Amino acid sequence: MFKTILVAIDGSEASRCAFDKAVDIAKAGNATLHAAYVVETGLFSSLPADNTVEIMYNVLQKEGEAVLGKVKVTAAAKGVAFTAHALSGHAGSEVITLADKIKADLIVVGSHGKSQTDRLLIGSVSTFVVTHSTVSTLVVRS
Repeated sequence: MFKTILVAIDGSEASRCAFDKAVDIAKAGNATLHAAYVVETGLFSSLPADNTVEIMYNVLQKEGEAVLGKVKVTAAAKGVAFTAHALSGHAGSEVITLADKIKADLIVVGSHGKSQTDRLLIGSVSTFVVTHSTVSTLVVRS
């Protein structure tokens, strides 16, 4: 059984399904669950550094805090030990780095993010994690 599970969430339906599956696995194995929301800073790299970028970043940060707050309540209601992580950077790299830091033995990701456009712009986080992580990874379809 798994002891430490990391689930990547972004507020999409696919990440909600991944979170639900991660909660079920954690509950069944009495594992600790960590959830990571990553503000993808690569989206801002080609934009001029001005107040607009800062505003967009703050909006995404607040969205992440809200999403993490919701899943924290869900995990508590299911009796699962839970830790939230709000991060920024390249989503796939941040998930892998966090998995190493917390010594996760399972990463759970949704099959795709918020939109197909996001996938074209920033690549598939799930594909990146599956390809580059040394930790077992479960890809959950919505």
